[in-house]
Amino acid sequence: MPTEARPSTGEQARQHALAQLRQAILHGEMAPAQRLVENELAEQFGVTRASIRAALIDLESQGLVERIRNRGSRVRVVSVDEAVAITECRMVLEGLCAAKAAVAASDDQLDRLTDLGTAMSKAVAAGEPVTYSELNHELHVRIREFSDQRTAQELLERLNAQLVRHRFQLALRPGRPQQSLNEHLTMIEAIRARDPQAAEAAVRAHLTSVIEALRD
Repeated sequence: MPTEARPSTGEQARQHALAQLRQAILHGEMAPAQRLVENELAEQFGVTRASIRAALIDLESQGLVERIRNRGSRVRVVSVDEAVAITECRMVLEGLCAAKAAVAASDDQLDRLTDLGTAMSKAVAAGEPVTYSELNHELHVRIREFSDQRTAQELLERLNAQLVRHRFQLALRPGRPQQSLNEHLTMIEAIRARDPQAAEAAVRAHLTSVIEALRD
């Protein structure tokens, strides 16, 4: 039975273009300040310019794209100062999620955090910063997920999407993964101990360290 062709117009086309563009930006395939030419993107994704334009408007509302008057759209550049401000907001929300996870997480979920900590330790020992960065990201995602705090999760998803470039740069900085690893293991230990205050404090200490690294 032949595969049904994907529509090039309408809501499904917009959603397809939005998903593909968002993934390309988050995976670093489209760099900050890179121009986003509607004709080229429409041809690349097999949709109309109208679908691309609608997707770019959505991405602008998410803080991933900026529209420059008379010059079209480009991948938004997040300055160090803005990255610091975003991280300060993350500190409050992620601290809340860690405190909630310390109470709400199941034993199986706590074991999952431990497994991630072990994998992160192995990645640092093996000198694999990219793998470590991916595991680091997953750990934060799982803590948010295990907190069952949906509003904070949604806000953090938007905030973290804007920090992808800075996250990769920090992961590749010599010595940073080793320092970050100890901070993350402290977070895991506090959540496993079911100590909400210690869990929140560990997250705040970690993100304070991230802010210091961003400013260096």
